[in-house]
Amino acid sequence: MMIRTTDPFRDFDRITQQLLGTTNRPAFMPMDAWREGDTFVVEFDLPGVAKDSIDLDIERNVLTVRAERVARNGDWEMLASERPRGAFSRQLVLGDNLDLERIEATYEDGVLGLRIPVAERAKPRKIEIGGARSGDNAAIEA
Repeated sequence: MMIRTTDPFRDFDRITQQLLGTTNRPAFMPMDAWREGDTFVVEFDLPGVAKDSIDLDIERNVLTVRAERVARNGDWEMLASERPRGAFSRQLVLGDNLDLERIEATYEDGVLGLRIPVAERAKPRKIEIGGARSGDNAAIEA
């Protein structure tokens, strides 16, 4: 018979590290994603993050978003600290049907927005079929 003991403080530390991050593992950034016609839209919540601290990289089909919220400098005393500070990071694996050369990024009101168009090669198109005789051309939808 195996006895397993649980340590509630260890579980609390694990949850805290997942939510707030550590130096080895950056904090989590909430995200919404949806499709508008031929464009995928992704928004990340990054309130209080300076625009110049946001870094977007794409390698093959993996998009990496990094950002950092730093503590304010000056002569002041912290009274409450509930907002996570430090590094934030998130990776998205993007499909082959997206046009990674035409990604647009905006940052407004603490929200990083990405618009990723569907690649032309992935859009539905008609293919014309040629017949044996010159007048027997028909189109089918791909």
